[in-house]
Amino acid sequence: MIFRTEMNNYIPLLTVIIMTLLSTSSMNAQDLGKHQWKQRLLLVITDNGTNGAFKQQLQELKRQEKGLEDRKLIVYQITPTAYRTGTADENKWIESTTLYRQHKTIRKPFEVILIGLDGKKKMEQYDVLSTTDLFNTIDAMPMRRAETRRKNNP
Repeated sequence: MIFRTEMNNYIPLLTVIIMTLLSTSSMNAQDLGKHQWKQRLLLVITDNGTNGAFKQQLQELKRQEKGLEDRKLIVYQITPTAYRTGTADENKWIESTTLYRQHKTIRKPFEVILIGLDGKKKMEQYDVLSTTDLFNTIDAMPMRRAETRRKNNP
């Protein structure tokens, strides 16, 4: 009986500790849902940041920054232990395994995933994606066509 009473005294403290740990881990995990209806996402995922296809993909995207911006496209570079946004090498890596675990789908060392404004996967491939193919895919989407019409007919 004494043990049970002592344990009951610790339950509120344990609850606070568990809640703190859960909120801290979720703050470190990137929530891609915040982009829904605002930006499209291109997840460039690799098992190793020195992967040749990964580097080649980033170079391809860097050459078309204006096209990425025009299409409201945010690039996420994702490795097993960290992620960063954009294509610049200067962008800070954020330590997290969550995005890799959530989005890495098969046992290939490189993967590119396009996520539309609606938050749904639109394209997935396992080799370097040309910006021509990427932009053609996005430009064929109904929401993108509507954006283009609004821009051209204010």
